[in-house]
Amino acid sequence: MTTGHPELTGDYAIDAAHSRMGFVARHAMVAKVRGGFDEFEGALHIDGEKPANSHGRVAIQAKSIETRNKQRDDHLRSNDFLDMDNHPEITFASTAIEPQGDESFKVTGDLTIRGITKSVDIDFEFTGAATDPFGNSRIGLEGAVVVNRKDFGVSWNAALEGGGVLVSEKVALEIEISAIKNA
Repeated sequence: MTTGHPELTGDYAIDAAHSRMGFVARHAMVAKVRGGFDEFEGALHIDGEKPANSHGRVAIQAKSIETRNKQRDDHLRSNDFLDMDNHPEITFASTAIEPQGDESFKVTGDLTIRGITKSVDIDFEFTGAATDPFGNSRIGLEGAVVVNRKDFGVSWNAALEGGGVLVSEKVALEIEISAIKNA
């Protein structure tokens, strides 16, 4: 989203079918478990000339967590982790956007997990704009941030016999967005 692109200015809806809200956590101190959420929605307002005036929000359904293992997914949905019965949504709402170059941005916002809200800085890269075969104007963004899950009350763990813990405290959040400009 290089400055000076007024054609990008507008309101966008995140296309969940072509976007990904994912995460990576260490398991048993030796392997990475990757997962994501299948149900989410969001909106962006892009100011192509003054990116700092842009903003966005996303709401993720906690029940839609998917790691390709039903037993693990059920455990992640439980009170030990996401407590989806009491906290069905994970949300993010931007509070500031700071250009870090022509195609990179630091997006500061309020991340809420299990009812606990913390300010986080997510590094995003603008990956391009295109008109799809159906005439929709699309933009792409990719972002990542590492959070400590304990900061959000996600503190369950199990000690390993040889030292260490079963699940890492640090979790990498990976965001890949394809958004369609509203007509």
